[in-house]
Amino acid sequence: MASKRIKGAETKLEKAVQAEINKHASDYESGAEGFLKDLLHGGCQSGIVDSLVCYSDTIKFFEKHKDEINELLRDMLSDCGCAVQQLLTDWNSDDPLAMGMYNQNLLAWFGFEETAWRLADRNGIEI
Repeated sequence: MASKRIKGAETKLEKAVQAEINKHASDYESGAEGFLKDLLHGGCQSGIVDSLVCYSDTIKFFEKHKDEINELLRDMLSDCGCAVQQLLTDWNSDDPLAMGMYNQNLLAWFGFEETAWRLADRNGIEI
């Protein structure tokens, strides 16, 4: 089995995502690339990130990385010129400030997936 791992994480969020990717890299013949392809195909919603399956875990992840996730969201919304409901189609419009667990769960998954994509790009992995 390949043990290709990713590197280059700089922020706390990037380090958390990198650690999770590298934890699963040994499960794939192509290492981190295989995990990233599966992750970015089915998303966190698929259950591939075992630490982000239960609401209690996703909420904890969101709270820990809230500032970085909000920055990613702000940048993404600015880049695409769209509303949060267009970017995150399951967004609960009754909770625009993400005070409830449903939208916090979506933001945790968004933050993880977007960070994973950026780390893949930084490591020259095409998804």
